[in-house]
Formats: sequence, structure tokens, C-alpha cells
Amino acid sequence: MANTVVITGANRGIGLEMARLWHARGERVIAVCRTPSQALGDLGVEIIEGIDVTRPEDIDTLRQKLANEQIDLLYNNAGILTDESLDNPNWDQILRQFEVNALGPLRVTHALLDRMSKNGKVGVMTSRMGSVADNTSGGRYGYRMSKAALNAAGKSLAMDLKPRGIAVAILHPGFVQTEMTGNQGNLKPEEAAERLIQRLDELNLDNTGTFWHSDGSVLPW
Repeated sequence: MANTVVITGANRGIGLEMARLWHARGERVIAVCRTPSQALGDLGVEIIEGIDVTRPEDIDTLRQKLANEQIDLLYNNAGILTDESLDNPNWDQILRQFEVNALGPLRVTHALLDRMSKNGKVGVMTSRMGSVADNTSGGRYGYRMSKAALNAAGKSLAMDLKPRGIAVAILHPGFVQTEMTGNQGNLKPEEAAERLIQRLDELNLDNTGTFWHSDGSVLPW
């Protein structure tokens, strides 16, 4: 029987490719986004559009639309990246990244918890830029801080959900050629998607709460 996979931010980039791969292997994919792309529409997956993960009313809408579903895997992929320096701290941008990157995944996960199946899985798309130990270049205040906060939330979720049988993966995709990175990077979105899905396949209650690179290596906090 196919698993039901819900993925946010599925209209482009890595999220789109994850949706494509899951759909190709026979999973039932429910793609969540603000505005669907032509590429997402062409996949033939179910789409729930008009969902901004920072808006409580949109989260309520998502919860209602999934009222009769049993979700086997929830992947919180939606995120944004802007650039702030110490000389030019754009406070509104920093706050927006917290709302999308850190609070958004927590809001979605909380709203859909009672839709999760026994032995379900939750993934959060973080970044090694959220690692304090790995920060050797500074800058990117909003992105780094929001992803560090997401890492903390992911670890707490792993601890809180383990007694319910739900495992949590905290995943860095690698340096991927997407719109977010200006199409720079050493990985294509489909390559990153394949590796991330492999990590989720390997996720269980023994390794829940691990901060992984998509290549399988464990990253420092």
C-alpha cells in the first residue's frame, strides 16, 4: 500500500524533485504550496495551493483539507533565504526568515500531528548554515539564526514525538543548484532530492533527531 506523503514548498527546486521522485515510485503525494508551478501541475500529484506557512488561517485551511487523511510522512520543505550583514541588518527580512524557516515547520507539524500515522515520519529542511560549530564566515544573520532555531525545534520534536512512534529527521540538502542559491552549487535538485529521500527511508526511532547532510554524514550542531 502506498504511503501518503505531504510536502510543503513543492512548487519548485528540491521540493518539486522530491515530489516527482516519490510520485514515480508509487507514493501518494500531496504537494502544498502558495502558488503551483506548471512543472508541479504536470506531475499529476494532488495539490493544495494558497498555503502560506506563516499564516495561522492558512494552516487551519491545510488542516481542514487533510481532515480525513492519514499522513505517513510530512516533509517541511518551504523556506526562504535573504542576505543580511552586520553593516546592513534588514530587521524585517530577518524576522520574515524566522517566520518562514523556523516557525512555519513547527506550525505545520503541530497542526497535522493528529493526522500522522502510527510510526509516521517528519522531515525538516534545514541547512548546515544553521550550525553554530560550522560557522566560519559569519554574515547571513537571518538565515543562519532561523535555521539554528529550526534545528532546535526539530530536536525537540524528535524527543516529544518519539513516545508516539514518530521519528524526525533534520536534513541539510547540500549546495544545490536552485533559484535560492542563484543556481550555484555542486548538486542538481534531483540529486539532492534522491539523497534526502534515502535519508528519510533510513529514518527510525533509533536515529531520530539526527542533523544529517544529505550524503549521510552527521553534521555538528
